[in-house]
Amino acid sequence: MANWLWIGSSALLCLQWIAIHFIGAHPAAHLQALSSGVAIFGAAFMLSWSAELAQKDIPQALAIALLALIAVLPEYAVDMYFAWSAGKDPQYTSYAMANMTGANRLLIGVGWAAVVLTFWLKTGKKAIQLELEHRIEIRYLGLATIYSFVIPFKTQLNLVDAVVFITIFFFYMRAASKASHVEPELEGPPAMIESWGEGRRRIMTVLFFLFSGFTIFISAEPFAEGLLATGRTFGIEEFILVQWLAPLASESPEFIVAILFALKAQPGTAMGALLSSKVNQWTLLIGMLPVVYSISAGNIGGMHMDDRQVEELFLTAAQSLFAVAVLANLSFTLLEATIVFLLFSTQLFFPDPHFRFYYSIFYVILAVGLVIVKKDVRNGLCGLFSRAPDAHAVEKH
Repeated sequence: MANWLWIGSSALLCLQWIAIHFIGAHPAAHLQALSSGVAIFGAAFMLSWSAELAQKDIPQALAIALLALIAVLPEYAVDMYFAWSAGKDPQYTSYAMANMTGANRLLIGVGWAAVVLTFWLKTGKKAIQLELEHRIEIRYLGLATIYSFVIPFKTQLNLVDAVVFITIFFFYMRAASKASHVEPELEGPPAMIESWGEGRRRIMTVLFFLFSGFTIFISAEPFAEGLLATGRTFGIEEFILVQWLAPLASESPEFIVAILFALKAQPGTAMGALLSSKVNQWTLLIGMLPVVYSISAGNIGGMHMDDRQVEELFLTAAQSLFAVAVLANLSFTLLEATIVFLLFSTQLFFPDPHFRFYYSIFYVILAVGLVIVKKDVRNGLCGLFSRAPDAHAVEKH
């Protein structure tokens, strides 16, 4: 019954917006944003189920690539709409940057921290140990992060950046496809559907994917425009709504699934999924922005950033650098998670541009400090690029 409630609830969240879309109704801006937003929320659950089920029928390498793409699809759809619109109206460039930076910072500041906190409340253990295979994600996250510091100095995101980020994503996928891979045990709705037999499982996999994909396709534009109109109507800064509310709709299902894994004492699986999503968003998602922008604009140009966008990107890069340093030893403690969350949440109370710079510098100082002070972090960073990782090379806290 619980599995059917999950499926039914997700489907209803999608259907309410599909009905509004086809009858041609025009609800108020805030209702439009809410309705289309919860539709994306429901579709994200169905996408995750289709991805899990698809692993039963396709080659391992393709499954990894598919999962990586599906993981960012809801967020991707909204951000690509903003990038496409920016090609016609430069004002939308700020919204594309806001959505991308917000999604990345939210994933680390809330998602990663929530997994550790949930696991501690469930088991009393104050640290999560990651598998050696997760060095792949940390390595490519580190490479993308190092390059990302170049962009604020250029004050634009262009096709050269796209080539770099998408290339990093390609090599990440290549490395992931060669890594040892254990087929995950299905739980919840996917486990129930798997028990129906091969034929029905395949049908449901395709139905989930098509239904959720269609929902996201018809919801992305009204959700984005609804948020902007809501900000104008109620006097709320549109940048803030796009930066934080938009990612919540697309990221929340992933957070919930990760927390459920943590509650089942599988924190490694939960952190692995969120870590992979971070790599995808910090490589493929950011890399596709100038590509979509250039196609829309009809010329090979860059997305020029103002001071606010430069500050936000610098802050996001600094947070990612600190995250790489924290996970270098393949351990994520409750104390580290608390610091990650506090640094993320407190910065929201200081809209002054100077504070974005202060937080950025503080992140960098903390990252450098971890490398200098902690031997296991230094060894872990060296181990990220070793060809044959040795379990004994990773020192625990």
